[in-house]
Amino acid sequence: MTPTEAHHGLAAHEVVMLLETDPHRGLDEGEVARRQQRYGPNVLPAATGGGLLLRVLRQFHHPLIYVLLAAGTITALLHEYTDSAVIFGVVVVNAVVGFVQESKAEAALDALRSMVRTRARVVRDGRERMVPSQELVPGDLVLVEAGDKVPADVRLIRPVSLRVDESALTGESVPVVKDETVLPAAAAVADRHNMLYSGTLVTAGSGTGVTVATGGETELGAIHRLVGSAETLVTPLTAKLNQFSKVLTVAILALAALTFGIGLARGQDGAETFTAAVALAVGAIPEGLPAAVTITLAIGVARMARRKAVVRQLPAVETLGSTTVIGSDKTGTLTENQMTVRAVWTPDGAEYEVTGSGYAPQGEIVHGTDGTVAAPRPRSALWWTLLAGAACNDAALTHEEGRWGLVGDPTEGALLVAAAKGGLDPAALPGEYDRAGTLPFSSERQFMATLHRDPGSGGGTGHVVLVKGAVERVLPLCGGRLDADGTVRELDADAVLRAAEGLAGRGLRVLATAVRTDPDPSPFGEDALDGTLTLTGLQAMLDPPRPAAVSAVRACHTAGIAVKMITGDHAATAGAIAERLHLFGDVGGSRGDAGVLTGADLDALPAEEYPEAVDRARVFARVSPEQKLRLVEALQSRGHVVAMTGDGVNDAPALRQANIGIAMGRGGTEVAKEAADMVLTDDDFATIEAAVEEGRGVFDNLTKFIVWTLPTNMGEGLVILAAILFGSALPILPTQILWINMTTAVALGLMLAFEPKEAGIMGRAPRDPDRPLLTGALAFRVVLVSTLLVAGSWWLFSWERAEGAGLAEARTAALNLFVVVELFYLFSCRSLIRSMWHVGPFSNKWIIGGVTVQALGQLAITYLPAMNTLFETTPVNGETWLRILGIAALASLVVAVDKRLRRQWV
Repeated sequence: MTPTEAHHGLAAHEVVMLLETDPHRGLDEGEVARRQQRYGPNVLPAATGGGLLLRVLRQFHHPLIYVLLAAGTITALLHEYTDSAVIFGVVVVNAVVGFVQESKAEAALDALRSMVRTRARVVRDGRERMVPSQELVPGDLVLVEAGDKVPADVRLIRPVSLRVDESALTGESVPVVKDETVLPAAAAVADRHNMLYSGTLVTAGSGTGVTVATGGETELGAIHRLVGSAETLVTPLTAKLNQFSKVLTVAILALAALTFGIGLARGQDGAETFTAAVALAVGAIPEGLPAAVTITLAIGVARMARRKAVVRQLPAVETLGSTTVIGSDKTGTLTENQMTVRAVWTPDGAEYEVTGSGYAPQGEIVHGTDGTVAAPRPRSALWWTLLAGAACNDAALTHEEGRWGLVGDPTEGALLVAAAKGGLDPAALPGEYDRAGTLPFSSERQFMATLHRDPGSGGGTGHVVLVKGAVERVLPLCGGRLDADGTVRELDADAVLRAAEGLAGRGLRVLATAVRTDPDPSPFGEDALDGTLTLTGLQAMLDPPRPAAVSAVRACHTAGIAVKMITGDHAATAGAIAERLHLFGDVGGSRGDAGVLTGADLDALPAEEYPEAVDRARVFARVSPEQKLRLVEALQSRGHVVAMTGDGVNDAPALRQANIGIAMGRGGTEVAKEAADMVLTDDDFATIEAAVEEGRGVFDNLTKFIVWTLPTNMGEGLVILAAILFGSALPILPTQILWINMTTAVALGLMLAFEPKEAGIMGRAPRDPDRPLLTGALAFRVVLVSTLLVAGSWWLFSWERAEGAGLAEARTAALNLFVVVELFYLFSCRSLIRSMWHVGPFSNKWIIGGVTVQALGQLAITYLPAMNTLFETTPVNGETWLRILGIAALASLVVAVDKRLRRQWV
């Protein structure tokens, strides 16, 4: 049995016949055993994938890793075992980090499987019993009640005032009223009121139904397949580094081959020429780049954690900085996921505003005309409206560990909070107004009525009937209306409907309340209410936006990031929340201009128009998990880097497909958390703004490192090539090159990872995903500094030799020149545009520490005998140091002039 079979489009007795079961006795044990053999256990199937060895080997599938492995092998063949061990160590560390992160990502499917491992109440052989949910089979007769998690997909046959929270599956913010009515076969999942779906939660009532799908064939199983099939995309940084590494690999191999060929053509010794070619390759390889990327991203992770964003995938840090679109779930992400009464209307024409949000009873009821606080007089229209909402109510507020919560229906919770804001004590009402009878809410009735002892009646012996429900159902039951002073007057039904339509037009859910006071006992029942009630008023509510969400959306727009709401909720509700968040502000100002597209609208769009329509729209309502996934894919096809936020099971496939998935830590399901790259510990959309800022800072720092390290690698390679061309001795040896590359990368380059974010970083537009890692200006700077290094080191090497210095002394001078120029250039790279004086030369204490360590290292390799022996160096005199400092200062001045000229031209 599959979720695609339209069980919701068949009558209950037809489903029973189709599944060959009994609607009262259920299946017998023999049939259950046969069906368990046929359909298997009611669990989601385990993911299939590569074994442990394949997952390990995947970590080495990267061009730069290939180059590093080749470098390690070559240095080992040259008997430079220490250098070889260092290079292989870098490769292994990066492989371990990648393996661990990949393992965490795959845990998403395990979380989905765990959701259905509960116990279920079934009827078999005419007897009710509890069984593990994994033993359910299609045809099983299942019983559910308030508090139960639905164990499989079930077609209802006997619901009783049943309401189910399907927000995790559909995004619907209000529990859905269930019935057994036959529906059109084309009805969307969120509109199938005669079905229960695996993993959803029963909030009220009870029901009996027939299991129609289990395990991987449920709607939850369909989502599981979407998560498993969604491609894990490379991040913009990963893509750029892959391309950069391929180009670098080809360039290094070509340059090494050219060097070897030129040497042989000039008749030089083959062994010496091969050594020179190897030295060139070793010098050109940026051994520190993988470590720098990992450490810079890890520092970004730590910074984000302090700002309440926990990153599960390291490259996700940088991806945030590249984001061009944030597709956000509404319920629990942009909104509080706590229904809140926003307005109260009474039949005398008065409208009141209710302040505060969520389940915390903090706020006031104020007059809509002048904003003054309203003090409801006992037995006035406003007072009865609040009392009816709170006493005709089965929910209860909770206050644990400083946080307000709710047990029961969110709509009823909102009514309790509104009463508290009006001065009533919801906790004391059950004692004061002792309940004597209840007509529960049902989909047919569409209202709830309760009978209470009325302590305000003469002698306290009378009773009062309180009613709340849909306006169109409560209004016909009323024969009058209450005035502000509690007087009963003639009912103007048209005025009530106009008021209700006005509130609904603002995206609010409207409920009507009514009362009947009985001095003496009167009949209590649905038939006895018709025309006997007095309308007290209307209460209008919604799930409000998070307080910081409006400013966060505005900040995203300033940063050039489009924010799109993607929800399973109704279009009117989603549009109203979007207007409060100003999501339409950058597309014409109203929901009509940009469009609120529903799932049906999306299905009707021609394929060629789909990506453009999705790009333009800002709100997508009543969408299924498959449609969410397709939305992400459409945006990516338009060149966007997509961040998807969400908290429900229905968000998991899109979270996995997005360039970066962001889940909610407090209110999110485990499925969403495991599918995501990042989790917000405070569930606040505003935290994403901070995370984007950190992500942009991380990419800046990585770019600074690359711009800083490449001139050294290029310069080392070109110096070796120049020596071959001119038939000269090598100015620096392979071991000296490795010293330069590894020590400067750790002591100097990695200090850029701690560089503070530059001012105005959130005022930039997002980076174009197609923009290369190095822009033309930065590539020119790399070539410029490389040229200065080659010219400076060659001149210094030749000068020292001409002045009578030995080969070891001249090489020591060249080695120190490379390091000192890198040191000076490091301060310049702290900002790729502005001068080092603008950012403050001493504002990064880590760089000062790194420079100190590197300076001590250079003194050691120059003057310690053991280091002289190991690296073939020798002490140099003070005049040589002055020449080194002079060349480094000149190089720094040239870079500063290049920056200034570019600032003026740009």
